[in-house]
Amino acid sequence: MGRLTTHVLDTAAGKPAAGLTIELYRLGTTPERLTVVVTNGDGRVDGALLEGAAFAPGVYELRFHAGEYLRKTGAKLPEPPFLDIVPIRFGIASAGEHYHVPLLISPYGYSTYRGS
Repeated sequence: MGRLTTHVLDTAAGKPAAGLTIELYRLGTTPERLTVVVTNGDGRVDGALLEGAAFAPGVYELRFHAGEYLRKTGAKLPEPPFLDIVPIRFGIASAGEHYHVPLLISPYGYSTYRGS
């Protein structure tokens, strides 16, 4: 069976983004929040965000609370911050594959990709 995982790296600080809140939504007629997690000291979450019978093809969105995390690190941010909640919308086409959606953040930019 497939699964969904993520991790977050703070590229400005050169370290994992520990303590960053992430929400996972399944998108349809009405977005359905599936889970809320917080990254650990390695910038990862403990276990898969989605797996087993709950891991199904569809459109999903991860919402990374970057502004809240960056404020906690002491980063100097304008008000409102340039980046606050970073949404990444993606599709799961195959329930039998591993989808890894990492985020690299800094106060003024981010990038993502489908990892392994």
